[in-house]
Parts: sequence; structure tokens; C-alpha cells
Amino acid sequence: MEAVDTVVVGAGVVGLACARALALAGREVLVLEAAAAIGTGVSSRSSEVIHAGIYYPAGSLKAQLGVRGRRLLYDYCAARGVPHRRCGKLIVATADGQEEQLVELQERGALNGVDDLVLISRAAALALEPALACTAALLSPSSGIIDTHALMLAMQGDLEAAGGAVVTRTRVRSGRLEGGGVQLNTEDGTTLRARLLVNCAGLGAQSLAHAIEGFPAERIPPLYLAKGNYFSIARRSPFRHLIYPVPEAAGLGVHLTLDLAGQARFGPDVEWIQRENYDVDPARCSSFYAEIRKYWPGLPEGSLEPAYAGIRPKVQGPGEAAADFVIAGPETHGQPGIVQLFGIESPGITASLAIGEHVAALAGHL
Repeated sequence: MEAVDTVVVGAGVVGLACARALALAGREVLVLEAAAAIGTGVSSRSSEVIHAGIYYPAGSLKAQLGVRGRRLLYDYCAARGVPHRRCGKLIVATADGQEEQLVELQERGALNGVDDLVLISRAAALALEPALACTAALLSPSSGIIDTHALMLAMQGDLEAAGGAVVTRTRVRSGRLEGGGVQLNTEDGTTLRARLLVNCAGLGAQSLAHAIEGFPAERIPPLYLAKGNYFSIARRSPFRHLIYPVPEAAGLGVHLTLDLAGQARFGPDVEWIQRENYDVDPARCSSFYAEIRKYWPGLPEGSLEPAYAGIRPKVQGPGEAAADFVIAGPETHGQPGIVQLFGIESPGITASLAIGEHVAALAGHL
């Protein structure tokens, strides 16, 4: 049986951020990834937005780690040459009552430490984006976009420079808590003993937790799959900012984001599913046209094309209040040698470096 100080399961953006932080703290770190390459799961199917930290309840992990993570991320991208752009975002009111929601979002953002939000008039919004339709808007100058894969490559580079390693095509099949550590068994027959296990398996986090003998099942939240479909347009969009509607119960609404080449994509919507499925049904575009035209009435008919889909690993189901990140160490679940991460959805990319710091702090006494 091979022994290693720390095993991180999952080489997405959060797993790599945690592994990097642990390695920089002086730990021996091995990352195990079931897929053939890093970042092919949840991290590869997002809007690639750097969030300011507006939407989340004050004091929540999403608020705290999102705001700190955003600051860390911009500094990190500048220092490491990760492609990104601080393009700003407009959250727009398009119906009665939504201007009050913008004020509430501004106040919530201020509680979270987002101090640069500006409520602007319709005229001011149209001066920034002439193709826009709205009655008012909330301008978030700190929002931006990022090349997530380049970010993950940079994190992997830092991890490896600190002596860590990533092993792909290695799925953890089962494990057992024993003697203050964790024994892990992989599908290829390898057995490892780790002093610390960090579960960053994304959509597979609950399955992995249930496969660890001795870990209390009541400490594992349920997993709900919220699929988000995206559509794109072949032509260049007239917008320079990200355009978001006011948020809805299960997500942030069908918004317009830009890639680093300036091409627009729209989504995600919310489609609750029972199993992983990344097909985008072209018929869903009819509802997209209706939502997008609330803020871009000039969207040409027939211009939307299916792009891709992602799945949010939610810990709350349809109709339930939005849940916080679940990042649980021994002080929470009572089991030494293991840190569990569940429900790491948006703003996971933005918060990733701060999540890494947080996990490294939790692991400091293990």
C-alpha cells in the first residue's frame, strides 16, 4: 500500500485550487482525476464569468469566498498571464417592480463588500449599450470574463512546481476511514493511504462520500442536477458588457455573456434532470428568444444556435431556497482526515482561489 500525505479527488478548477493551496502550504499532494484530462467536468461547461459577489446572502460562504476570490483571481490572472477581461456587467430591469430588485441587489452587494455598484437610469444604460432595452440598470464594474482552462493550467503548474502531481484516468472506487486517515481504492486496483482526503469531485462528490466506509451518511447532502443550456449566435453581438436580467429562483436567468473574442452566448436556463445529459434540445430556443428579447429586442429571428450545456451540482431541489456551498471539515462532521466539498456551483470559478485558502486552513491542524 502506497502512502501519501494528501489526496485531492477531482482536477476541476476548485480541486486544482485546493491542491495548489495545500502544496504551497508544504503538504505532499496527489490529485486523482477520473477523466483523461483536467477540467473536463463542471469547470468546462460554465459561463466563464468572474462574479463581483452581488447575489449571495451576507455572511454566506458564497459571499465571503466569492468576493475574496474575485480579488485574488484578478491579481492571479495579471501575475500569471491568464487571459481575462474586466468588461463589467449590467443587471437590467425590464418589468414593473424590478427596479426595486436592483436596489435590493445593490444593498446586498454592499453588505458583501462590493462597493462599486452603481444604479443607473435607462438613458445612462443606453449610452453604454445602445441596443439594450431596460427601465434602469445596476452597473457592476468588477464583473468580468476569464479563460477557465488557462486558469486551471496555471494552477496545475503552481501545484507541480510545489512538488504536487496530477494523475488522470484514475477513478476512486471506494475507501475507508481508519486511524485518523483514509484508505482509498482505485478502479485500477491501486490502494493508497492518505493522511488527508479532500473531496472535490463535483457531480461525483456525493457518490464518493457514500463510498467512504465510516463516513456518516447523514452528513452527506442530497445531489440535484440542474442542467443549464446555452445558445450562441454566429454574428457578433452589439454589446460590450455582460447583460443579466434580475435573478430568478433557481438561477441568474438567461443572460448574455461574451467570450474573450467578443462572441455572445446566452444562458443558462434551468432544466432539472435525473442523470447526466449534455444534449441541447434546439426546441428550447423558443423560450430563449422570449427571455433575451426582454433586454435585446433586436435579436434577429433564426439567429440562435445550440451551443453546449452544463450541470450545476446543487444541494437543493426545485422550489427550495438557494443553498450555500458546503465545505465540511472534521470540526463539522466529526471525522478526522477528510474535507468534503458539496454543491460547489456558481460562483465556484470566481471563488476558487479563496476556496483553496479556506480548505488549506481547515486542513492546517490535520
